Amino acid sequence: MNPAERLATTSNFWNDTGRSGIGSWIFSTDHKRIGFLYFYSVLGFFLVAVTLGVLLKLELMAPGRTIMGPQTYNAVFTVHGVIMVFLFIIPGFPGSFGNLIMPIQIGARDVAFPRLNLLSWWLYIIGAAIILTSLFTGGGPPDTGWTFYVPFSARTATNVSLAVFGVFVVGLSSILTGLNFVTTIHRLRAQGMTWGRLPLFVWSLYATAWVQILATPILGITLVLIIAERVLGTGLFDPARGGDPIMYQHLFWIYSHPAVYIMILPAMGVISEIIPVFSRKPIFGYKMIAFSSLAIAAAGSLVWGHHMFTSGMSDTAILVFSFLTFIVAIPSAIKVFNWVSTLYKGSISLEVPMLFALSFLLLFSIGGLTGLILGAAATDIHVHDTQFVVGHFHYVIFGGSGFAFFGAMHYWLPKFYGRRYAERPAVIAWGLMFVGFNILYFTMMVLGMKGMPRRYYDYLPEFAPLNLVSTIGSWILVSGLVLLLVNLFRGLSSGELIGQNPWGGATLEWSIPTPPPTENFTEEPVVTHGPYDFKGAGIP
Repeated sequence: MNPAERLATTSNFWNDTGRSGIGSWIFSTDHKRIGFLYFYSVLGFFLVAVTLGVLLKLELMAPGRTIMGPQTYNAVFTVHGVIMVFLFIIPGFPGSFGNLIMPIQIGARDVAFPRLNLLSWWLYIIGAAIILTSLFTGGGPPDTGWTFYVPFSARTATNVSLAVFGVFVVGLSSILTGLNFVTTIHRLRAQGMTWGRLPLFVWSLYATAWVQILATPILGITLVLIIAERVLGTGLFDPARGGDPIMYQHLFWIYSHPAVYIMILPAMGVISEIIPVFSRKPIFGYKMIAFSSLAIAAAGSLVWGHHMFTSGMSDTAILVFSFLTFIVAIPSAIKVFNWVSTLYKGSISLEVPMLFALSFLLLFSIGGLTGLILGAAATDIHVHDTQFVVGHFHYVIFGGSGFAFFGAMHYWLPKFYGRRYAERPAVIAWGLMFVGFNILYFTMMVLGMKGMPRRYYDYLPEFAPLNLVSTIGSWILVSGLVLLLVNLFRGLSSGELIGQNPWGGATLEWSIPTPPPTENFTEEPVVTHGPYDFKGAGIP
């Protein structure tokens, strides 16, 4: 029997099931299968949103109309934002890699509530279907931006009500995932898996889950109030009826700034897994990285007001929110310093997951430092609602979470498929993406510093050269992304076979067969060493 035949006939979660066909997936309660349902769902939505983003950059390539009119432009950037935020980046890590990896890393056979886990995915798909339906029914695609700001979202004739209801359903899915993960991490850890031995990816998911549980209901209530405003005419936010649109901004950002940490905390956990493995060193400052995840989740819930410095809030409120914004940068800086310290004098192997991790360090640091410009009221007033904000946001979310997501794909997916990708095309793809990303988004920050507003269909002629450069950057970025995905999935389907622990990792997912068995472990694991103790795990 050749290695490929042996891989196909070995009992694992791909083939060891009582049913076959699509029903064996969409009705499965196996956390690994649910993880892949999430993974391919969010990846599909990501590609749709990327396509819309490229269309936006094509429109902005030159002044005047290029490929679409102003109403279409408003709808496209709204749909791009809604899909990227609510259907890709928020559910991306917890739903996909959280489900795939977290139970194995703590030594569990599954999550605490497998059926609830499946319900979470179904709610995600139902919510996504409702959002997509809103694009083709009623008054057409919403044109409010992904923030659904009132009073425009209460008055526009587009199909906002259905879109926000879809986001509401997706939010319910997020809450259930958070409840499941908190319970799993508390109750299903293996013998010897103390809190001080939890992998840092698990710590990041734990902090994220609490944000999902505590912050997401606020968004749900706010979205219901938008529907009530439109359908019942409650006048809660509409100033023409005595309402207060600023109250909507408070309610929205009370959720949406913590949501940034739902997006970035699991990405930080991924980086904390990749760097020690490819540096062949234990992580520096384990406890501080773990506690900083909790600190980011807590402090990040208190800084929403820095999105509203130009809304007319009091000087005292501006001072407090600005101070808290600088405070929340401290635990993020702790992580960066500890990652760099882990690299120091390490035996560094520049394989593809490590390249994405190092890219994360640079791009996230740029995003964080430019965030401090927005957190200081004096500078925020000048760049508020400009392209600078768009560039900053993408440095944090795409340069941070996005690059970490691609790193996680190259790091963990071979474990589940039993095959790996070709290294050289993957490195070329990473290089194209890194160069294209910086040309695209750094140029946008420069445009913002020069005064170009965001979300504008047209612009003054003096902004034309830099907009052309930014658009060219998007072409380079997308070419790298296409090469990355083609090479990765070609490798996972027909690439070189790998063993149980191809990277030499010390966490539990590398101690089980490749691909993992249906119930993960043939016998109950007993944890005797830390997650980054390579010698304790018997790894040279």
